[in-house]
Amino acid sequence: MSSPAEEPPLGRRFRLALRTYRAWVSYFVLGVGVVLTVLAVGFFTPLGNSWPFSAINGVTNTPTANYNLLFVVLGPIVVIVGAYLVGSYVAARTKFEHLMVTKSKAEFLRNIPELEDLLWELTPADAGRYEQKKAELRIRR
Repeated sequence: MSSPAEEPPLGRRFRLALRTYRAWVSYFVLGVGVVLTVLAVGFFTPLGNSWPFSAINGVTNTPTANYNLLFVVLGPIVVIVGAYLVGSYVAARTKFEHLMVTKSKAEFLRNIPELEDLLWELTPADAGRYEQKKAELRIRR
């Protein structure tokens, strides 16, 4: 008796989703960091008197808590993390695309370890492209 196809655990599905949408996640983290930093700058500079910041500061600076102080700390940290994620993804993507363009089997064989390391930072679709390229060049490994 065959059992129905079991759905993978939530953790595995989450990791697959993060890997599949890595570019979107990294751009989102960078965007959130930039927004938090802009909100902090808008509170602590004369820009706070202008229209968008005066409305936002009224909500974030309550009598019990000043969330703008949290934005000052978290904003730059999230920007740095987001910039690292975007930078590492873009660098891996450009290097992967450069290595996948080669028509030479010898050059491709020389770069297989580097390609396999890059696949950890790229999407599952890129792993499929890598397997297709190996099949195209008739490489068994």
